[in-house]
Amino acid sequence: MDFLNFLHHDLSIKILTSLEDPSDLVRFGAVSRSWQHFVIKNGLCKQLCLRMFPQLSRVDHVNELSGPARGHAEAGCSNFNEWEALKREHRVYAFLARGCLSFAIRECISEAIIASSTDNYPEESIDNTLEPRDRVARRASYWSSKGQKNPAVPETLTYRLCADLCVITEISIRPFRAYFQLGNPIYSANSVRFQMGHIKSSVDNLVSESFQDCGNEKFVWTYTSEEFMMAQENKLQTFKLPEPVLCIGGILQIELLGRVQKQEMDGLYYICVSHVEVMGRPLSPAFGIQMLEPSEKFMLEARSYTPPPPPVPEQASSASTLQMRVRDLEQIVNLLRENGGNLVDIIEYGYGWDLQGEESDEEDIDIQ
Repeated sequence: MDFLNFLHHDLSIKILTSLEDPSDLVRFGAVSRSWQHFVIKNGLCKQLCLRMFPQLSRVDHVNELSGPARGHAEAGCSNFNEWEALKREHRVYAFLARGCLSFAIRECISEAIIASSTDNYPEESIDNTLEPRDRVARRASYWSSKGQKNPAVPETLTYRLCADLCVITEISIRPFRAYFQLGNPIYSANSVRFQMGHIKSSVDNLVSESFQDCGNEKFVWTYTSEEFMMAQENKLQTFKLPEPVLCIGGILQIELLGRVQKQEMDGLYYICVSHVEVMGRPLSPAFGIQMLEPSEKFMLEARSYTPPPPPVPEQASSASTLQMRVRDLEQIVNLLRENGGNLVDIIEYGYGWDLQGEESDEEDIDIQ
């Protein structure tokens, strides 16, 4: 006996929308053709995705770049075209729900884009926040804002993620401790907030340099988090989002709210960040988006129904090592510029890199 035939339609919908695992909906639809028809016709997988990620309300329509072959039908048959569109939505949203819950979790930052201000560029640029070490080539690695008399002046750090669609679960920030200043002050923010979205299509290019404004007119934000308090401690502080968030467009902005540390030499308040990490599930290359301006909606594309392979630890370690070496070279180039290209002076005064390793970077050296 098919109980759906004996229940009111709204009650059947109420029961099935109580399912939280997309696999349950797929299994339900596999019981019989009538049940599959019910799931597809009522867009239950789409409703599940919208409950999981309200940001998907901006989807205008979905598309498949690869999918099952279509059967032949009479040209211009509206009922057939409508049913094919519903089946396409069902496939896309069912796989999207699966990917959002099962694709591998990894570091999601691709590159640093813009800081709202930078005290000394490029020595203290936002690029330094991608470096997990707090010293590179025996030199401090951190981003520093410009100094302010008013401790309430905020700052922002903006990053590009590794995919246009990422499910973000947590963000970690390490404030910088100025070990070369008297008292080893820690230049943390009072609190942080996170925004996610995409670059406006009218913006041609964004470059990582010392911008004096946060550039909010260049972005469309589809999510803004609550405010999280930050401790004035020199450690990687993890801010776990209450629910995973689907970042549509691959742009993350960190708002650093309030300053707590004044620099003794000039009496101004600064915020300094040593390192930033963003953990989540990139949905690329299985999914992609195309923004539809000026509506701020987008087309959701299923580019492949093959889940991406999990990252190989050896490859991840090799890529991380390569990035660290590149940053080492960048620091060396900056040192050469500051010293007029005199490599001898750099080594002589103790600013050289350690050819035997980075062990000395872990020591706590006070320069007072």
